[in-house]
Amino acid sequence: MVSARLPRNPFAERDTEHERLWRKQRLALSFRIFGRLGFDEGVAGHITARDPGDANLFWVNPFGMSFKQITVDDLILVNHQGEVVEGTWPVNRAAFAIHSSVHDARPDAVAAAHSHSKFGRAFSTLGRELAPITQDSLLFFEDHSLFDDYTGTVNDPEEGKRLAHALGDNKATILRNHGLLTVGRSVEEAVFWYVTMERTCEVELIARAAGEPVLIADDVARATRVENGGPVQGWFQAQPLFDWIAEAEPGAFGSTEPVD
Repeated sequence: MVSARLPRNPFAERDTEHERLWRKQRLALSFRIFGRLGFDEGVAGHITARDPGDANLFWVNPFGMSFKQITVDDLILVNHQGEVVEGTWPVNRAAFAIHSSVHDARPDAVAAAHSHSKFGRAFSTLGRELAPITQDSLLFFEDHSLFDDYTGTVNDPEEGKRLAHALGDNKATILRNHGLLTVGRSVEEAVFWYVTMERTCEVELIARAAGEPVLIADDVARATRVENGGPVQGWFQAQPLFDWIAEAEPGAFGSTEPVD
């Protein structure tokens, strides 16, 4: 079995080349996770990882390639001007506009994930934040926002800046009439927040269709989010997903060997 686990400290310093390969491998596995979970929709969606050697560069999926097929070798390196500095595929303009602004506004965010997944997209049409109705939804209590505007495809960097401003210091934002976006101090954290936020949207839609959900008290919700919703907890909760996908889809590593 190929392990996806980091050392005991998930944010330990490692040499740049090791860390770069690690992030690229986690990123390739992330796309395979999104593909397996049905988060792909045509050519929409992107996950990025900041390059550890240059904070102004980030790795992202090639525009037009299926999440289900992406390998480490396919990833492209993009600068904040939208130029591909490594790789042979083009970059999605929306990926550049959104992620360059998010990475610029949030130096703590190593990774950011956005896609047009079914339930996040459906929930986004309500123009509201998630309600504190389950233990899982409390991961986002007072730690997500609503980008309450939709003006079309995000191709303009200025629109990306508005989106990043709406995200603020939160781990996630709901893009009205669009979908979800999450960030994390590790690739695994950003991916876990996205996966569980998508499922939380699904649960709330089901609950509201059945009746009026009972809300969890603010003090309980806040304490639960503090206990379970930090960067280390997000990274740790992602480990089963990454262990599974690394074993199920070793092709994601491409020509590279898995690193610890």
